[in-house]
Amino acid sequence: MPWKELPLRIAPSLLSCDFARLAEEVADVEAGGADWHHVDVMDGHFVPNLTIGPPVVKRIHAVAKQPLDVHLMITDPARYAEAFARAGAHVLTFHVEVCADDAAVRSVARAFRDVGVPMVGIALNPDTPVERVADVLDALDLVLVMSVFPGFGGQRFMPEVLPKVVWLREHGYAGHVEMDGGLNLETLPRCAAAGADVLVAGSAIYGVADRARRIRELRAAGAAARAAAAQA
Repeated sequence: MPWKELPLRIAPSLLSCDFARLAEEVADVEAGGADWHHVDVMDGHFVPNLTIGPPVVKRIHAVAKQPLDVHLMITDPARYAEAFARAGAHVLTFHVEVCADDAAVRSVARAFRDVGVPMVGIALNPDTPVERVADVLDALDLVLVMSVFPGFGGQRFMPEVLPKVVWLREHGYAGHVEMDGGLNLETLPRCAAAGADVLVAGSAIYGVADRARRIRELRAAGAAARAAAAQA
């Protein structure tokens, strides 16, 4: 499928939800039209924060009806591939920065597929050139372009990363391009116009009372921006 025909997917980031009401929060955004749940996994080593592991992902999977988009911000992703696959990750994304070279990237991607992960993604920090993944795109279903430095929610969107999305599309990448970090009604349309089709939003969704209305607004804004870019 040509990338321009990929539907826009809105993926609320569970990092911004009320973890004391996790099942209710998952159900609420699903009722509001969420396409994926974005699940941030941090190890306190690759990034200076700790979040959740496979047992919690498994419990999220047990109550979720939509796919889990699991973003591993960890130093040794291959070691935990099977655990997250068993926990129910539909998309499992690791960071290129933990890989020494292209062979290492392919090795991790292969480890993910070997344990049955349906979709394999790779993430790029804001200061990592997109060319770092140029020769491994054939091994990946998704490229996550970080628009903040990973580790904490609520950061400000970094527009200087948008050319990475444009580069991926101009160089023929037809898989999913995801953006995460500071997306809201103002910044999400810029991501969609550049070519991103999976759009992660945390506080922009979980920080409002009417999540359904906000998801509709984000989807509509993204679709309008994509249409305008196609006509330009």
